[in-house]
Order: sequence, then C-alpha cells, then structure tokens
Amino acid sequence: MTTASPSSSAQAAREALAVRLSHLRKDAGLTGKELSARCGWHPAKTTRIQKGAAAPSDADIRIWCSACGADDQADDLIATARAVDSMYMEWRRLHRNGMRQVQEDWYALHEQTRHCRVYVSNLPPGFLQTPAFATALMEQITRFQGTPDDVAEAVAARVARSRFLYEGGHLYVVVLEESVLRYRTADPGAMRGQLRHLLAVMPLASISLGIIPFTAQRTVWPLEAFYVHDDTMAVVETLTAEIKVTQPREVADYAKAFAGLASMAVYGDAARALIQAAIDALE
Repeated sequence: MTTASPSSSAQAAREALAVRLSHLRKDAGLTGKELSARCGWHPAKTTRIQKGAAAPSDADIRIWCSACGADDQADDLIATARAVDSMYMEWRRLHRNGMRQVQEDWYALHEQTRHCRVYVSNLPPGFLQTPAFATALMEQITRFQGTPDDVAEAVAARVARSRFLYEGGHLYVVVLEESVLRYRTADPGAMRGQLRHLLAVMPLASISLGIIPFTAQRTVWPLEAFYVHDDTMAVVETLTAEIKVTQPREVADYAKAFAGLASMAVYGDAARALIQAAIDALE
C-alpha cells in the first residue's frame, strides 16, 4: 500500500497506470474475481490496484499481464510503474544508504537543465551552499532521519553542482525569502561564510539572485522550496519527501507562482544590502 502523494501529478499517474491494467483485464474478458483467481491473490488486492490505491510490484504486473494473455506489455507497464514511483520519494527511502547518491542524481539533473528557476524559503539552494554550511545542514538531516552518515561524501557531491554556475549554457534564477539570510542553520562562522558566498556569486552572468524582504507586500504567500527545470518539471521539497511534478498544468502553476514571488524580490544593490545587514547581525 502506498500513501497518496501531496502532488496530484503522482496520484494522477498512478491512476493512469491503474486504468491501463483495468483495460487489460477487460480486454481479456475477465472479471475482477476471475483475474484474482488466475493471479492467486485475494480479490481485494485487485480492487486496490485498479483504484490506484496500491502500487503493484514488478512481479504483480508480470502476473497480471500473464493472466490477461498480454505478456508482451509487461515490460512497458513495469517501466511506467517505476516512473510513477519515482515521482514521490520519501527522503528516508532516498537516503537509506546515505545522501551521496541523491546529490549525484541532482548533479545529473542540473547538468541537463538549461534554465532553472529556484524559490527557497528556508535554506540557500544546494548549488549555492558552501562546504561548511552544507556540512552543518547535512549533519542535522542525518541525525533527524537516522540514515547512514556519509556527510563528507554528500557535501562534496552537493558542492560539485556549483560548477554549472561557471559553465556556459546554464541560467539560474533564484529567489530567496529574507528569512533564509537570517536563520542560524549553521554556526556564526559558517553562516558568515555562506552569506559572503552569496555576495560573491551575484555578479556571475549565469545567476540572477533576488531576495524578498520581510517588509514586502505579499501577492504570493511563502511556499515550500521548489525548482522549475526548463518548464518540463518542478521538484518540490517537503519535510518527508521529494516530489517531481510533471503534469504541464501543475508545472505552469509553479511557474506562475515563481513569477509572482520574483516580482516581490529586490535585486542588485538592494539585495546586497539585505545580505550585508544579515552579515552585520552576526558580528
């Protein structure tokens, strides 16, 4: 049994898979009970799969297809099911062997992305984090999740993403809430270094950095952190999971939200002044 995703993209994809499996059963002229008997499981399992309430395993799909005389469709359906599963991934599952692999996966995604819009309300995005800040953050995450400690390797993989700021063909448009500058996520020395790093990267042609001041009149409320990759996917980060949104309508909603958030931000000297004020507050 799987938990319904907070994102309708994942649930809609799961339901679409369920419809395909239901059609196979109907095309084979089988009732739910007849299919269940052929598969050797309780009819309730068939019902849950057909409603999209349970995610079928690879073995389930192969058995289902065999029962319907459609073995040739099993591989395609398994690939679809795995894609659905990857839309909503719990952090504990992603980090079950440590955080390094996830950071390397993010590297691959950023390597492919040409235009990335980023909104964060809690932390600087990973590709803008210093090693000291990333270490402090990842140590907290590891303790909270109780997952294997590979912080040093994960930090190296995370910081490696910063190379795309210096290579042609990548543009990052980043909007931070002013709170990101003020939260003491790391010790004062690491925080000071992190804030100075933001000042250092601002002149780069590959990045546009805006900050939404505490005093801004809101037209869009503070949201969870999200990344919009080339208008094809939005990656949303919650406490417990990473959600990959791929439905065009939802991706468009995130793009619309980003436009509203970006319109409230200040840039250039005004943004630098907010960062410097946060640095001064650490003295």
